[in-house]
Amino acid sequence: MFERIAELAIRRSRLVLIVAAVAVVLMGALGAGAFGKLLGGGFDDPASQSSRAREVIDDKFGGETNLVLLVRSDDGRVGSGAAEQSGKALVSELKKEKDLGNVVSFWDTNSPDLRSKDGREAVVLARVEGKDAELQENAKAVIDDYAGTYKDTLTVKAGGSAGVSNEMGPQTTEDLILAESIAVPLILLLLLVVFGTVVSALLPLAIALVSIVSVFAQLFVVGSVTDVSIFAINLTTALGLGLGVDYALLMISRFREQLAAGASVEDAVRKTMSTAGRTVAFSAATVAAALAALMVFPQYFLRSFGYSGVGVVLIAALATLFVMPALLNVLGHRVNKGRMPWVRTGRTAPSGSSVWGRLARTVMRRPALTALPVLAVLLLAASPLLGITFGTADERVLPEDAESRQVSASLRENFNGNDAAALHVVIDEAVDKAPLASYATKLSGLDGVARVETSAGVYAGGQPKATGPGNTALGRDDGQQVNVVSKLTPKSDAAKDLVEKVRSAAPPAGTDPLVGGGDAELVDSNDSIGSRLPLAIGLIAVTTFVLLFLFTGSIVQPLRALVLNLISLGATLGVMTWIFQDGNLSGLLGFTAQPMETSMSVLMFCVAFGLSMDYEVFVTSRIKELHEQGEDNESAVADGLGHTGRIVSAAAVLLAVSFFAFGTAKISFLQMFGLGSGLAILIDALAVRGVLVPAAMRLLGRSAWYAPGPLRKFHNRFGLSENGPEAAPAPRPVPLHPQEKNSAGV
Repeated sequence: MFERIAELAIRRSRLVLIVAAVAVVLMGALGAGAFGKLLGGGFDDPASQSSRAREVIDDKFGGETNLVLLVRSDDGRVGSGAAEQSGKALVSELKKEKDLGNVVSFWDTNSPDLRSKDGREAVVLARVEGKDAELQENAKAVIDDYAGTYKDTLTVKAGGSAGVSNEMGPQTTEDLILAESIAVPLILLLLLVVFGTVVSALLPLAIALVSIVSVFAQLFVVGSVTDVSIFAINLTTALGLGLGVDYALLMISRFREQLAAGASVEDAVRKTMSTAGRTVAFSAATVAAALAALMVFPQYFLRSFGYSGVGVVLIAALATLFVMPALLNVLGHRVNKGRMPWVRTGRTAPSGSSVWGRLARTVMRRPALTALPVLAVLLLAASPLLGITFGTADERVLPEDAESRQVSASLRENFNGNDAAALHVVIDEAVDKAPLASYATKLSGLDGVARVETSAGVYAGGQPKATGPGNTALGRDDGQQVNVVSKLTPKSDAAKDLVEKVRSAAPPAGTDPLVGGGDAELVDSNDSIGSRLPLAIGLIAVTTFVLLFLFTGSIVQPLRALVLNLISLGATLGVMTWIFQDGNLSGLLGFTAQPMETSMSVLMFCVAFGLSMDYEVFVTSRIKELHEQGEDNESAVADGLGHTGRIVSAAAVLLAVSFFAFGTAKISFLQMFGLGSGLAILIDALAVRGVLVPAAMRLLGRSAWYAPGPLRKFHNRFGLSENGPEAAPAPRPVPLHPQEKNSAGV
């Protein structure tokens, strides 16, 4: 297959490039509408109890409150004078909005719970109608019309889930633009340093451009048929830029190496495709396999990353395999044009790095002695995982000056209970007043509950609350809604415990209540992800094992790769826990410490695992190639790292830059994802590939390439090596090198 692609690139270079250019223009036009297809949210399991409770509320009670307007009097109390008149006028206008429902406020209920303790603030609760993109548009319209100064007497700020989503969308776009504006110039500068010529440095950016434009078109298409998170655009652009550069870097380096060895342009293209091209294909398969595991989760936040992530990996690989050889064939020796001043004549083609080769030989002389300190540091970095806790995204991921975050803070600090964070208990059948009152009374006596609101009355401290009449909107002949308003910090351990206590409370006879609300969604999301995580990890492990076996013909190499990857990923997640959960560096990075976001942590694990396997394939392919040529295990490792070390380290830095750029984001879990992914790449490329791989290969000796007889025969027939399954038999056992008699060196 790779030979045929090479021949196509050689014979029809210009046709391939013309088709690619037309495709990019068409995909650019299609991708222009991608942002309109992307959605906020997606962190909930549609089959969970909290999601089913929300469906019943939407169907029977007009929907959960998703918009909170915090209204502050600029002069005096909200319950008297001009502020009261303006407040009533505001509520009257809101009730006329066709896209709003269930509008409840202090001014039409006179409930003291909807007024702040100092009397200067009040809340208006409402439900923005619509689904998905329509809801976002409706929320934006309402917020644009009413947020700000109202009648010169009131200041209105928008919060609730609709307010948070309204601010997250634009902030995500700003973060993306800023990150790419930082990453692209830095990557170009680093490419000039790596290659030493302008033409070679620009080629990877051409592949990255094709990948990114294709990503937007892909998101438009996928977003038209299923729910896709708006945050998918950050991942896919970073991956498209990074992988496009990485794969092109590998191809260009091998092509220039062939030219420097005296090969003709056409032969250099053929050799590049049969070696580096095959490596790119296998690398893309391993990354795609890791990202595909995200599709087992029911939350569309994670599934959309699976769809878009697999797509961008395949796009980057296809662009590299078809466009890059055509470009190289057209350019030929001109690929070395535009030599930079610091590059000496005749040295524009990168060669194997003797530094990496010497490092590998040094490590293999004393494998245990050199590997143990590195392992100790990585395990120390992983130690914060012992205290890790998980949560879901809320307004605290936004900057402190975000309006929706300020609203949430005021509700927690200045009001008697946070109505916007209430638990919603839904009984989807008829309930008499007496058992409903008894049930609400029990719930109001639970620790942390400020009050319980029902159609039968308001209850607090285990008894009816005289000042709180019942809300008739919460009752129907065929169902009841019970709002449990707590005074606990949302998403805290105590709030999660309250969810379990409410679910465990004995309901009215013959009923089976559903408990929803923000804290219930957190509990259900963690349970849902936790129950499917073993399946996702199992799929990643199995697919990675199979792919690496097909690539190497060994069952030991895949196991070695999996173990080392888990160590490096543990260190990465530990450092992120130390920073973002424990709050270290919060002043420098400008975020609020909180539990690790569950979905983003899983996403970071899958992405980092896939990218680590990317470099595993880069390095192992060259080691295997040399081993097949008859070199002993130690020499193959040292020479393989000598040839690939410079490429892998350069590729790692370039890919890490595309992720580290998101450290400038103002949404904290994007910061965590960017910094964590970038750190994982550097740990893997430097500590793992530079030290742990040669140490492990030295300790394993010949057994590093072991496979049982039946599997070896299977690989000889079906495996894919650098020169194809028939031309490259599995590595033959070679005599032991004098220094590799056993792992102890005896």
